[in-house]
Amino acid sequence: MNQPVTFHAPRRATMPAVPVRWTATDVLELFELPFADLLFRAQTVHREHFDANAIQLSTLLSIKTGGCPEDCAYCPQAAQYDTGVDAEALMPLAEVLEAAAAARAAGATRFCMGAAWRSPKPRHLAKVAEMVKGVKALGLETCVTLGMLAPGQAEELKDAGLDYYNHNLDTSPEFYGSIITTRVYEDRLETLERVREAGVKVCCGGIVGLGESQADRAALIAQLANLSPAPESVPINELVRVEGTPRARQAAIDPFEFVRTIAVARITMPTSMVRLSAGRERMDEALQALCFMAGANSIFYGDRLLVTKNPQAVRDRALLDRLGMRSEGAEALGA
Repeated sequence: MNQPVTFHAPRRATMPAVPVRWTATDVLELFELPFADLLFRAQTVHREHFDANAIQLSTLLSIKTGGCPEDCAYCPQAAQYDTGVDAEALMPLAEVLEAAAAARAAGATRFCMGAAWRSPKPRHLAKVAEMVKGVKALGLETCVTLGMLAPGQAEELKDAGLDYYNHNLDTSPEFYGSIITTRVYEDRLETLERVREAGVKVCCGGIVGLGESQADRAALIAQLANLSPAPESVPINELVRVEGTPRARQAAIDPFEFVRTIAVARITMPTSMVRLSAGRERMDEALQALCFMAGANSIFYGDRLLVTKNPQAVRDRALLDRLGMRSEGAEALGA
């Protein structure tokens, strides 16, 4: 008979703020719980901190596509891989604001802008700062992902009104070198520290299905949960296999294992928004519903996710309606 595992995380936000340190072993024990028990715990934690029937909608726009010098084994925007993605210049401000306005009209409450850079140059950052100001003026939350940040760059973005900076850890420290060789894990942690010091909220998660073990997934979640504080937004991505990348032939992760990852993220980071991110295009409605039950309360919303497909907005609206769920932008959706 399975023995109950001690639940280490605080149960209510009103409890004293005692730092919780998760070991990879602690997290792995959660992964190993019976599926129904794990989902029950995750749903219980979720309901203590969030409306269980509400979903936050974010839209992601690639403002500078392709030509990246990094060698991330999953990424179609890496210049060294032949994936059919051409390098493009930074989008004009007017086009970005037009896309942001359309996202707001469709119901999104956060607009995320991604640029395929190793690190932004000062002239590029000044242009992105103008985009942030413009999107913020539309009444949307703002998020950017621009690669590694140099000293002072996070402050420049903060002054422009940036709400969130996305910089994923991708995987465990132990597996990281199998996926990326052009930067080290500590580089990512350093950028996250600069974002925090600037007073910008952190959006940080990872990718599952890269060929990592369950222990690697546990180690990734432990790394995220032990950031001080934990990221306000935690995107969980399923690998999108793209021809031309080294991971194009990687076997798909078991769908129940993906749901387990969502559930464990919710338990270990009870007050974070857990976003069901890349890979939704291939997920059926039942699997997405399980992810919501496991504690996912944010999705990327729109027809594209950087350079890969994402479920069309009309399908998302229909699914949320069938589940009796509502979005933060429900009034814009006609709900």
